Amino acid sequence: MRPGTDQFNSLHEKLIARWQAMRAHLAIQPVVYFTCLGTSVEDRCNLAYLMNTALQAGIETREIAIDQIGWNGERSRFVDLEERPLFALCKLYPWEWMMRESFGAHLLRAPLCIFEPPWKAILSNKAILPLLWEMFPDHTNLLPAYFEDGRIAGPSIMQPLLSRDGANIMMQKDNVTNSSGDQGYGAEGYVYQAYDELPDFGGGHMVIGAWMIGEEPAGIGIREDVNPITSNMSRFVPHYFE
Repeated sequence: MRPGTDQFNSLHEKLIARWQAMRAHLAIQPVVYFTCLGTSVEDRCNLAYLMNTALQAGIETREIAIDQIGWNGERSRFVDLEERPLFALCKLYPWEWMMRESFGAHLLRAPLCIFEPPWKAILSNKAILPLLWEMFPDHTNLLPAYFEDGRIAGPSIMQPLLSRDGANIMMQKDNVTNSSGDQGYGAEGYVYQAYDELPDFGGGHMVIGAWMIGEEPAGIGIREDVNPITSNMSRFVPHYFE
């Protein structure tokens, strides 16, 4: 389509290049295990693609479902179903879920290299939003955010600390509440943030997601929905530039 145009997308090339750069660090860990929730078709397809990029970079890969990861107490290491040790693990599974698994208490005990790293748990927790606003008040790239309700004058958003795909978000605007529905999040608490309306293009509210591979930008994705709260059912819109 549109042979004279291009996309802001170099994901494939940068993923392979990043795996190649990581090979030196995996010298004593020649096999990388890839894991996700085995019942999720979407996650398994994404995992298969990531495994393919690692294979193209010359890395041996094995797939293992998250509930197939075991802990060998005598050897103090993670193992697969055949008792082979896991030294490197690439996961499509949230860190807070990993910590709740039966093996979660051992995550810091074993010599296990995990992609993505544990510090990503900080960035995926919306509790960082009030902290950033406290550290950098009125910053142009931030919206007012608080742990306490009632501190925002005007439209606001109430969102769980750990929700994904727009789950359990409530928007308050002009005395009207718009909810994305209950999907089981919220027990961990909420943050309250000022509402900044997404651009409206012909009835479609659009948000841009940016991808990073290593330390470099690698592409953007555009999600669009008639609802101002973006969800996992929102359309994924292709883009191009001339």
